[in-house]
Formats: sequence, structure tokens, C-alpha cells
Amino acid sequence: MPGIYLLAILASAGGIVALDARWRLAAWAAPGRTLAAVGIGTAFFLVWDAVGIATGVFVKGDSPLYLGIDVAPQLPIEEPFFLAFLCYLALVAWAAALRALRARALADPSAERRT
Repeated sequence: MPGIYLLAILASAGGIVALDARWRLAAWAAPGRTLAAVGIGTAFFLVWDAVGIATGVFVKGDSPLYLGIDVAPQLPIEEPFFLAFLCYLALVAWAAALRALRARALADPSAERRT
């Protein structure tokens, strides 16, 4: 069924947005920095994909789950959405890990000296 892959990416991103909103980890804590980080990361990986496509390392798979729309040769429309989701997910996971480590250090000050 065409579009299922993009729908899965958007649904997953919605879940990460909900977690971010609840815990104010990235976009709700620093919207400008989050937008910049996701935008720069997505652009970097799109350039990475372009180089991989140009050298023949990356090729578009043949899946009935794709919409069938290409942004560029061998680059399906789903790819920029996936890359943006990946960057945002990494940022939210990083912010959550930092918060957990800070909470641990506050709860047990001696833990910081042991590491």
C-alpha cells in the first residue's frame, strides 16, 4: 500500500514530539536551536545521500510502501522526512540522557567522583 512508509515515519515523529512536549527536552526547551540542529543535520545527510547516489553506493529500493515520488534520481520523497526524524530523535534522546545523568548526579553526588 503506497505511503505506508511515510505514514510510519510521521506517526513515529508524532510520538517523539509528544515525548518532547511532555518532558520539554528539545523543541519545547530551545525551539530555535532544535530547528537549527535538525535542519543542519538533515541537510548534511541529504548531501551524504547525494554523494552516495552519485558514486553508485546508494540506490533506491523497490518497495510498494513508497509513494513513488522522487525528489531527485534515486531519492524518494520519504528520505528527507526520515532524515529529519532521525536527527530529531537523536536530539531528543541526547537531551533525555543528559537530564537523566544530571538527575543521577544530584541524587548521589558521590557517583560523579566514581566515574
